[in-house]
Amino acid sequence: MSLTQVLARKWRPKSFSELTGQDHVVKALTNALERKRLHHAYLFTGTRGVGKTTIARILAKALNCETGITSTPCGKCAACTEIDSGRFIDLIELDAASNTQVDNMRELLENALYAPTCARYKVYIIDEVHMLSKSAFNAMLKTLEEPPEHVKFVLATTDPQKIPVTVLSRCLQFNLKQIPPSLIAAHLKHVLEQEQISGDAMALQLLARAAQGSMRDALSMLDQAIAFGEGTVAETSVRAMLGAIDQGYLYDLLNALAQKDGVQMLALADAMEARSLSFDAALQDLAALLHRLALAQTVPQAISEDVPERERIFALAKIFTPEDIQLFYQIALHGRSDLSLAPDEYAGFTMTLMRMLAFMPGDAAAGGARKADTVTGTVSTKQPPVAIRQAPSATPQPATAPVVAVPSATSTAVAPGATATSFDGDWPALVNQLKLSGMTRMLAQNCEVKNFTADGIELCVPEPHRHLLEKAYQDKMKAALSEYYGKPVRLKFSVGSTTGMTPAELENREKQAKQSQAIAAIETDPFVRELVENFDAKLIVSSIKPIQ
Repeated sequence: MSLTQVLARKWRPKSFSELTGQDHVVKALTNALERKRLHHAYLFTGTRGVGKTTIARILAKALNCETGITSTPCGKCAACTEIDSGRFIDLIELDAASNTQVDNMRELLENALYAPTCARYKVYIIDEVHMLSKSAFNAMLKTLEEPPEHVKFVLATTDPQKIPVTVLSRCLQFNLKQIPPSLIAAHLKHVLEQEQISGDAMALQLLARAAQGSMRDALSMLDQAIAFGEGTVAETSVRAMLGAIDQGYLYDLLNALAQKDGVQMLALADAMEARSLSFDAALQDLAALLHRLALAQTVPQAISEDVPERERIFALAKIFTPEDIQLFYQIALHGRSDLSLAPDEYAGFTMTLMRMLAFMPGDAAAGGARKADTVTGTVSTKQPPVAIRQAPSATPQPATAPVVAVPSATSTAVAPGATATSFDGDWPALVNQLKLSGMTRMLAQNCEVKNFTADGIELCVPEPHRHLLEKAYQDKMKAALSEYYGKPVRLKFSVGSTTGMTPAELENREKQAKQSQAIAAIETDPFVRELVENFDAKLIVSSIKPIQ
């Protein structure tokens, strides 16, 4: 009776061309092999299942293939086939996790002095090398510094921080990356096609995400999914196997949040608890979904066309503002980190949802916690009403600084079509009524009245704005004035000092006054003071903007 080989071993790459997601390492090794610029010691670092030992074995084949040193070993000669089957006498693999003592290392190094039995190079692969004792590392140093010509060391580790720098400095180091989910999913699809097993795209994406960058883990889980699904790989069976959160819950939660429907959000949390779903995983997936929404808003092309939930992602991205999504993302991260401190996971999860609801802009009365007038936060009868809105922060805070909005003062200028027939000296008010744009408007805003008569105005322009005195801009301003008053208006310009009464300077003063008023309003707002005192929130003054 023949036994079926597990997929992780059956589909282990046997050449550099079959490797997935490690192009930077493959390119460097390929160039070195083709130019015969070989190092005596290599160090491969990276998390589990990304290809460290696999690359080491392919490198051993490249060094010992009977066709010569090559970046494309034939895979058919005795050396290649024996290395693939684990029977090559001159390839010595050592698991440092179970051989930590100095005696093991001394024995290995003594054997390294002898020439290879049948190969070009004797290759030592030491896995999890960081597990060696300090004495074992010391014993290795001399050989690493002056190794025999016929010996190559290939070290692999998941924790390079624990390797002495004296060892690191004697090795050529390569850091293997975690493999992106998209590449893992594509490889799993290829494997299923070759194995003639049916599987849907969403199931493969779930497996790819769960693998967390490890191709070996992905193939092991694919094996499990095939067995769990009785020969097929379907989304429902994979979700059940992984205990994964049904994405539908997350989309429904965000839709309920957009509608400020706290009752529906709690009902969804209850349904998730009834199915014994992990709330830690739910917050992790919720943060991942919010990340995709942010991408959909700012870099739409980052959401691949073949993502099954693409339409739902873009539909949700239109509901929330970018600031909302940044805030909810931070709240989800904080909620997950605080989950172990909560009375229980359900309480921690629902409190996170309620926090999102509490910081929704506008009326959150649907959550039953506050009235609309409390949320808008009127400060006093002498202050204009302020609308509280959460501002995104570059670093996570328990509660980020709100942005305050102060209504703009109404203009006292005469409305278009008024009965005024001559200039009354109020140049800022007049500029607001003229149909000016671009550089012409800029010229008008940086002028100050020096003198005026019934049919003429003399304007002074400050020296820094002399460049605005183009004839074309002067002619357009004169035409606008003549149209406004229904009669010809003479304009005269000069360059000199002003008293600070240009429309631009007055507008700047008004903005500064509004900004100061807005900051004062937010600092004295009871709701904000409560956040600062109870949640250690910090006021980010630069985020406070008055409504224009």
